[in-house]
Amino acid sequence: QVHLVESGGGLVQAGGSLRLSCAASGIIFSINAMGWYRQAPVKQRELVATITSGGRTTARDSVKGRFTISRDNVKNTVYLQMISLKPEDTAAYYCNTVPSEPNYWGQGTQVTVSS
Repeated sequence: QVHLVESGGGLVQAGGSLRLSCAASGIIFSINAMGWYRQAPVKQRELVATITSGGRTTARDSVKGRFTISRDNVKNTVYLQMISLKPEDTAAYYCNTVPSEPNYWGQGTQVTVSS
């Protein structure tokens, strides 16, 4: 059974930083492309950043230069370093494979950015 456990969220002022972590179990982590997704209230979930098994990354335009995705295949963990946070980054953040697997969604971690 696959478990993805996100952590590291919190309340931060605009301009602040957070580092999210996602620990994976039950999958062969190293061969999967992974992604961070987010969902704000009354909005659809969106893909924020991705990283391939080989470490190639992408990020949506609104977070480029501010968010960095990385992974540790020994620890089966994917990270999202977020700097210069904005109120519009407020959302629940989730990790999943890319493309996402419906049965893999975890509880997520809440990020709230105050202005």
